[in-house]
Amino acid sequence: MTIGAERDGMPKSDAVTMVEAQSLTTPAGIGARATLAWRRRVVFALNAGTWLLTVLLSGLVLAQKGMPMVAAAMIICVALGAPWPILGFWNAVIGLWQLHGQRLRPGETTFYALGTNTTPLTVNTAVLMTLRNEDPARALMRLKIVKASLGQTAEGARFSYFILSDSDRPDIAAREEDLVADWRNGDPDHERIFYRRRTDNEGFKAGNVRDFAERWGGNYELMLALDADSLMTGESIVDLVRIMEKYPRIGILQSLVVGTPSSSAFARIFQFGMRLGMRTYTMGQAWWVGDCGPFWGHNALVRIKPYVDHCQLDGLLGGTQILSHDQVEAVLMRKAGYEVRVLPVETGSYEDNPPDVLEFMRRDNRWCQGNLQYFRLVGLPGLKPVSRFQLLWAILMFLGVPAWTLFAILLPVMIVHAQNVADFHWHTVEMLYATLLLMHLAPKLAGIADAILTRGEVQRFGGAARFSLSAIIEIVFSLLLGAITTIRTSIFMIALLFGKSISWNGQQRDGAGISWRTAFEVLWPHLLFGVFFFAAMAVISPATLIWSLPLTIGYLLAIPFAVATASPHVGRFFRRYGIAGIPEDFAPPPEIRAIEAGR
Repeated sequence: MTIGAERDGMPKSDAVTMVEAQSLTTPAGIGARATLAWRRRVVFALNAGTWLLTVLLSGLVLAQKGMPMVAAAMIICVALGAPWPILGFWNAVIGLWQLHGQRLRPGETTFYALGTNTTPLTVNTAVLMTLRNEDPARALMRLKIVKASLGQTAEGARFSYFILSDSDRPDIAAREEDLVADWRNGDPDHERIFYRRRTDNEGFKAGNVRDFAERWGGNYELMLALDADSLMTGESIVDLVRIMEKYPRIGILQSLVVGTPSSSAFARIFQFGMRLGMRTYTMGQAWWVGDCGPFWGHNALVRIKPYVDHCQLDGLLGGTQILSHDQVEAVLMRKAGYEVRVLPVETGSYEDNPPDVLEFMRRDNRWCQGNLQYFRLVGLPGLKPVSRFQLLWAILMFLGVPAWTLFAILLPVMIVHAQNVADFHWHTVEMLYATLLLMHLAPKLAGIADAILTRGEVQRFGGAARFSLSAIIEIVFSLLLGAITTIRTSIFMIALLFGKSISWNGQQRDGAGISWRTAFEVLWPHLLFGVFFFAAMAVISPATLIWSLPLTIGYLLAIPFAVATASPHVGRFFRRYGIAGIPEDFAPPPEIRAIEAGR
């Protein structure tokens, strides 16, 4: 670099100074490495200290006078289950502090600011929609809306559109081909609309995208990955591209994805909570992960050349295909010297959420199976420490689930023993329980506080009355859902040990209700577990049973919960009165109105 600088007329001393200055910042120059390192030390200290205190207090309480095996098992359960709510708590606290307790640093303010640059784009971007046995009309309608929205900007000609199909059902493949042909025949930009269907599903979605990047990626600087349920506004896409132009060392730029308006009660309540919790959580997370951010695999811009050169997944697990590809690609991109950034502000980036609890659990099981593969990837050479943590954290997201289930199984045994210990620390148990429950709810509570503290935000959610009712409903909903998914995920993880696998195929995007029979066929283990747990606790300690209800009543209510939240009648009622409504329900942008018209 010095020789080149001298050749270009730059003095050697100036060139060295420039290199030294660059080494003090992240690759894209967005922030100082020292500042980011300090933040990570702070977050590590907060989380490690809270976790250690939780485990030590649990050990102090549980390891009293006998039953060492049960006590040890329960302490291990706490050690495995506590990290997730603890980090969620601190991310939410940091995010709320950033949004309302201090001003963002100048570099971050510039990075988060959108729409401030109006210069013409200089790079070409491929918009990709990956399909596998999805409803093609539903998916293509969203891609058409994205194209039309981009066409309303001054930069529409910089974008091309690729439908990348892995569908193996002949009827669906034929419909895809017909619908794309009709679209191309009626669109004046038909030369920028492409359709390709693979005859196999090698590499799953990651293989589908890589096939595009290797065959056509040389014609484009960036690619925008969309799922079949994705929707983005043209302005938001152009703003993201401008950021990628300004910072050529950003390899992946992930937008903050929020839910689209839904007629499903389950989806409405779920995305209401996600809308509130994700902003503070993601803002807090972005504060310290910085250049090692997450990648969710869709609604994100990816720089194609480094993706092709450095994000190859083949061979990382021997002959096994990687299922959850996105975070692996993120850590490989960062390893190659490119930043992976999440933009923790709402930018007009949407997705559909599962319409019922059964589809939600299927999606969770797919993620579980994929994330557990990261056990074999955490030790990849050359990864950044935070990147390794991201993989480990994805594992802990699911590893803590069976830990809490086992804790619930052992709880009656511990209580029987504790009743025979005169000086058992019941107050410490109650304090730990209340603290962990608060941490579990912290992102939601921080999101509620953020909405109240942000001028006009509660009104965007339909006003104070609707917002308050919706917030209460969502907290109860999340507690019930947590109990239900805990049992289901625990059963699935046990099945994985015996070789069970789940297929990665098209998903149910629209709800049609769940019958009582279907709910019972899937959720009878939850009911059975709940009956035994409640019967045991009612005999052993009715008082403990009562204060455990927020985390355990979902076992008994799993079946009626599934039926009620999937009911079209309940969904229509919620929608009619704006219950669990999001801002786009009350003031939909043109792209959302187009979706509603298409339905």
